[in-house]
Amino acid sequence: MKQLHARYPFLQAAREAVETADVDFASVVRREDAVVDRAFDRVEAALDGGAVGDPHRRTRVELLSYPVARVLVSLVDEHVLTRKYARAEARTAHDRFSAERADSGLKSSSREPLTLGTLLAEFDLSASVRETQEGYAVEVGTYLDLAAGLRDDEWRLVHRSLRSGEVPVSESELLVLVREAVRKRVVDGLPLSVPDPIAEELSAEAERLRERLADLDLTHDIDTVVPDLFPPCMAALLDQVQRGAHLEHHSRFAIASFLTSIGMSTDEIVDLFQVNPGFGEEATRYQVDHIRGDTSATEYTPPACATMQSYGDCVNMDDRCETISHPLSYYGDALEDADEDELVDWRETDTSES
Repeated sequence: MKQLHARYPFLQAAREAVETADVDFASVVRREDAVVDRAFDRVEAALDGGAVGDPHRRTRVELLSYPVARVLVSLVDEHVLTRKYARAEARTAHDRFSAERADSGLKSSSREPLTLGTLLAEFDLSASVRETQEGYAVEVGTYLDLAAGLRDDEWRLVHRSLRSGEVPVSESELLVLVREAVRKRVVDGLPLSVPDPIAEELSAEAERLRERLADLDLTHDIDTVVPDLFPPCMAALLDQVQRGAHLEHHSRFAIASFLTSIGMSTDEIVDLFQVNPGFGEEATRYQVDHIRGDTSATEYTPPACATMQSYGDCVNMDDRCETISHPLSYYGDALEDADEDELVDWRETDTSES
């Protein structure tokens, strides 16, 4: 097993190295605590910081921790965890490759290098990417596929140059696109079908991750308001607000805290609610500022699904509801899965003026 495989465990060569070694994973999770501990650290670090933590000093432990981490993610089987884990593995690979590429011209290293050409070939991108005098050019179809998961406006094709069916990119931009190829590979096949003996050996670690996930601050970096993608419970509450229906205090809190958590300002929420005769501007502004933490010591997040159910606010459940435990998880998943043309922010339309 090579250091290169441990640094980039998503490589096909890394998978083949593990297969060649004829590793018995049931035995690994039963006897090799260092591998299981590092696998757990990979997933926990993905939740906490968006990377997979410091590598283990032993190549075997580091490499085997990757497939075991994928097993842990599969056992928990929560979409938000799968998404965060795949992003963390991709970000770590991107950061390592960028750092190694920057250092390659400054000092010698005993490490086997991973060249850009090798990385492009790994994802069948060699024919779709060519070097130019200014940087690189990516075939438009490949560009659209890899940039689909990037939410910043700069990646939208309408904001890019298009020359002869190719999109010019800098080297740093190309590496971000390759990072997306890594993310897609990591998430491919998850959740895995885990044999019972392995699942039993990892049950304690999987339960710890479920507990960590339940405690997670789900507000993360959502700053997009697309009502059509709201979870059914929040869509129903918003509809009641806009129809002038009376809401109980817990229902008003749920919708107001949800809207603050996805990035809406107090003024925007006041404007949205002004059509409801039951919501006076002063009272609404006070409540939203309190929930946001501007006039209180606590910044509140929306109730979890179990709480919404206990108050009778969980309505119109759909298939996605069966896989999540929090309205923000639902919304984050919906944004992640949406096509670009669905991601029209309410604040960028004339809706607020109607």
